[in-house]
Amino acid sequence: MEKKGSNFFSARNISVLAVLVALVVVLQVCGGYFKIGATSLSFVLVPIVLGGILLGPMAGAFLGFIFGFIVLIYGVTGADPFTFILFGEHPVLTALTCLVKGTAAGLISGLLFRLISRKNSYVAVFVASAFAPILNTGLFILGALLMSDTLNSNFVADGQTLVYFLFIGCAGINFIIEFAINMVLSPAVFTVDRVVRRRLGARK
Repeated sequence: MEKKGSNFFSARNISVLAVLVALVVVLQVCGGYFKIGATSLSFVLVPIVLGGILLGPMAGAFLGFIFGFIVLIYGVTGADPFTFILFGEHPVLTALTCLVKGTAAGLISGLLFRLISRKNSYVAVFVASAFAPILNTGLFILGALLMSDTLNSNFVADGQTLVYFLFIGCAGINFIIEFAINMVLSPAVFTVDRVVRRRLGARK
């Protein structure tokens, strides 16, 4: 759980944050290796949500920013062709979309957990876990709609609409898988963390 004030900078919290940052980097960089058929499995939101839950909203926001920054770097360098094309024609909007969607997902998930956990911690975990992929995908679609000219000229096939391309082609299956992964793994890891802490506390 979150430590307030100067206690946040305890050795334990810094260690947990460092591990979560490493997970965000590894899961984002290696995300293309986890696949079901042609669809990549995205685990990167799990450590972002856990950061917001265990260390607070600002930690979640920081982890989300790291995620967005990696996506942006991939786009700028051409490692991600989709983001590279968007960045070439809309550099500011692309950068904002990459950075804001991840940061907001971590921040708002952490805030929701803090608010709801006053009543029920487990409900709070599920709400935070569900909200992260919804916000991440929603802000991606919003940002993409603002760059509709580039999408229409480069990605939308003849006879296809932009809305269909975004909701089905880009976000559809990926969102469902991302949502399911987050709903299963984040509460599971949170539960393990609570059990470990209780046992450690009982030994003191």
